[in-house]
Amino acid sequence: MTRVGQIRAAVGSGAEIGREPNGGLIVLPDITTMNHRDAIIELATRHRLPAMYPFRYFAVSGGLMSYGADLRDIFRRAAAYVDHILKGTSPGDLPVQAPTWFEVIMNLNAAKALGITMPPLLLARADEVIE
Repeated sequence: MTRVGQIRAAVGSGAEIGREPNGGLIVLPDITTMNHRDAIIELATRHRLPAMYPFRYFAVSGGLMSYGADLRDIFRRAAAYVDHILKGTSPGDLPVQAPTWFEVIMNLNAAKALGITMPPLLLARADEVIE
C-alpha cells in the first residue's frame, strides 16, 4: 500500500505501482482526491492501473469503476434533517444515519483503454454501465 498525500507525490507512486504485477489503485474519499479527480484518473490511465473510486462522478469522468454511497440519497436525507430542524427539533434529538444505498458504476471505455475485460456477472450487478 502506498499512501499519497499530494498530487505531485502521486505521479511517482503511479509509476511505481504500475511496474508491480497485478497492481491497482483504490482512491479514498477526501478533499484532495475530489479536487484532483481528473489528474488522478489520467495518472491511472497513463500507468495502466485499474482503479476503484469512491464516487460515481469519478467513473463518469473516465475512471474504471466506482463503488460508494449514493450522494443523491445522502443529500435527500439531509434535506429531511433540515426540515426537522427548521420545524423546531433539536439537532441533538435526531438520530445519526449511515448511508443505506450504495452504487457500483462501471466504465467500459476505461476498461477497454486499460485492456481489461469486465466479467459479465460484475456488469450485471452494476447499477450503471457507461459504454
